[in-house]
Amino acid sequence: MTRNTDTALAGRYSRIADQLAELYLKTDDPLARMATAVAVLHHKMPHFFWTGFYLLSDNELLVGPYQGPLACAVLKESEGVCWAGVERAETVIVPDVEAFPGHVACDSRSRSEIVVPLRDTAGGVVGVLDVDSTDPDAFGEADQLGLERILDMILSDDWQSDETA
Repeated sequence: MTRNTDTALAGRYSRIADQLAELYLKTDDPLARMATAVAVLHHKMPHFFWTGFYLLSDNELLVGPYQGPLACAVLKESEGVCWAGVERAETVIVPDVEAFPGHVACDSRSRSEIVVPLRDTAGGVVGVLDVDSTDPDAFGEADQLGLERILDMILSDDWQSDETA
């Protein structure tokens, strides 16, 4: 991506975060916030093919709110990019899913992927946001920073200013 593209993308994420902040004021329910984030992101980001959450439960990742084609319902422990995000407790960007060892292909059209950990208020990873693209090398630093900001808002209200809290 060029610098201008990164700047434009960062601006788009900032506007989406502002929109979500307003929508999050209506509820503090995590599932409702996740569903809202996925719907907004999926429809406003043209390079997103599949957008959704996987949530930790009994050593499995279970599909949560998502938009796009049919998802894998359960991701077994330590397999694929989503589990790499959980185990590393950091964002994982995969420019070419075919080159990622152990990649789980829920849809063969996916070519690149970004996985961002969802953290509880104590900082523990409780799930991930998984975004796939049909384009190779579709995700970069602007996506990482924008998505991390949006996920930080889901389980915490620390982002609210004193005027809205």
